[in-house]
Amino acid sequence: MLKQKLNWKRPLFYVLLPIFFVMAFLGFPLPVAPPPATKPAQEQAVVVKKKKKRIGLLMRKEDRQDDAS
Repeated sequence: MLKQKLNWKRPLFYVLLPIFFVMAFLGFPLPVAPPPATKPAQEQAVVVKKKKKRIGLLMRKEDRQDDAS
């Protein structure tokens, strides 16, 4: 009499029953708080390359006049 064959369906039903009652009143999916907002990513610095000054005959006329003054 003490050795009854346990059926896995009955304990599973009684474990899930409270969850089903909560879902019946609150709805599905269960309401949860949204995740916190993510911080914006840090801006990446861009290296600015300096232009090399061209000297001699390869310079434009405007550059020659600016350097002369």
